Amino acid sequence: MSNPSQASVRATSSGIEVEVVYGPGSHGTLGEPGSYPFTRGPYPTMYRGRTWTMRQYAGFGTARETNQRFKALLAAGQTGLSVAFDLPTQMGLDSDSPMAAGEVGKVGVAIDNLDDMRTLLDGLPLGEVTTSMTINATAPILLLLYQLVAEEQGVPPERIRGTVQNDILKEYIARGTYIYPPAASMRLVTDLFAYCSKELRSWNTISISGYHIREAGATAAQELAFTLANGIAYVKAAVDAGMDVNSFGPRLSFFWNSHNHLFEEAAKFRAARRLWATIMKERFGATDRAAQRMRFHTQTAGSTLTAQQPENNIVRTALQAVAATLGGTQSLHTNAFDEALGLPTQRSATIALRTQQILAAESGVTDTVDPLAGSYYVESLTDSLEEVAIRLIDETDRLGGAVAAIEQGFPQGEIEEAAYRASLRIESGEDTVVGVNRYADDVGAGVEPLEVDPEVELQQRDRVIRFRAGRDPVAVEGTLGELEAAARGGGNLMYPMKAALVADATLGEVSDALRRVFGVHRPR
Repeated sequence: MSNPSQASVRATSSGIEVEVVYGPGSHGTLGEPGSYPFTRGPYPTMYRGRTWTMRQYAGFGTARETNQRFKALLAAGQTGLSVAFDLPTQMGLDSDSPMAAGEVGKVGVAIDNLDDMRTLLDGLPLGEVTTSMTINATAPILLLLYQLVAEEQGVPPERIRGTVQNDILKEYIARGTYIYPPAASMRLVTDLFAYCSKELRSWNTISISGYHIREAGATAAQELAFTLANGIAYVKAAVDAGMDVNSFGPRLSFFWNSHNHLFEEAAKFRAARRLWATIMKERFGATDRAAQRMRFHTQTAGSTLTAQQPENNIVRTALQAVAATLGGTQSLHTNAFDEALGLPTQRSATIALRTQQILAAESGVTDTVDPLAGSYYVESLTDSLEEVAIRLIDETDRLGGAVAAIEQGFPQGEIEEAAYRASLRIESGEDTVVGVNRYADDVGAGVEPLEVDPEVELQQRDRVIRFRAGRDPVAVEGTLGELEAAARGGGNLMYPMKAALVADATLGEVSDALRRVFGVHRPR
């Protein structure tokens, strides 16, 4: 048997050296599940009381096509909706805008107006299911359209439940679907907070997202740190706007990536809860337990999916899902195995859902709360990730907080460097990617990716033109003018925005009204 001291050095993505063996030692505060600092989970019984929500992300082409996919997923046992929007919708462009050409319906569903949202949600039980919408710069518009359709269905405000991502800071860091400068964007975020605290009290007002930060190449510790730093900025902005942290804090939620290193990922989720509870209690004075605890959605890592031997991705996704559930996620999306090739097919989406159902029903992960608690290895990783994250948060604070740090390029630079180092490790063979730099073969899988019909864009453009022709232009212009006036002042923009949408203003027209006041962000 080899001498453990002579074994090769191994480390996690965050550079935390992994010992050959772990034993008893000091570790951070664990506490009990459902109690501060929530290391072991936000609720006392976790999955013994309620299994995580199986929320498969879907959206492509037209609202009608996506509606049909939602109904198929619900029939297959999905328990929550998750909407992907196309790039023009994310950027505040109508489908007939010249800048939208070639992108309509490609990476998500095109939603231009209230009629599109009615079609998207037709026949769906909005009073029974929760809906997550991955939308940021235009989040207020999509939330209001959703609310208007739910009201038309007769759903009372307290039963309109779901989450809008509404996390604009990570767009400046990692993703790029921003419209307005940071200060104006932060105003829209906090206006949505305040609106929901009065009108939609069961709605989660933000999903502070580490997912896209990780997809851009961040390590687990960087994902943890920069996401929480953004969370601090949102809470501070809301408090500075006069809101009570105990009032809006319980409606904050998070969105994490689950990557390949099973134990580091599970530890990351545990560290995230403990760090956030400490931040909310000690930095912001939150006394309500619901305002201290972190609830989060998880998605398996799209960046780990390979076009080579794509069926290997089923195994990767399953392991990432195990990490998320061992880490205590409240909802989960499992990627389809063919997403490195294109949009998921009905078959691949169903396999991804079945992966969650097998995990919930057959694996035993729901039998007991926090099954990894007390593992010498996991507790050590949890502490180490927390320590690295605190150093990065402290550096962000030193630079003036998340907004100032983003403007100075700090998180972007750290992530770019981490992504570069990871790429070098794969190219050198130091890190293995099965089917890519080891165990490669020339056997084709014969996977046929889903393709969006080019006619979709032409049809959607025609729908927008017909929609505009059938409305009262005077009413539209009047409400858009009122929105512009409100944007130049200091009132909550959600109310005039809602009035404009009721008058049949389009998403692009509402966004343009704000562009005329706020301008657009130009990165340095």
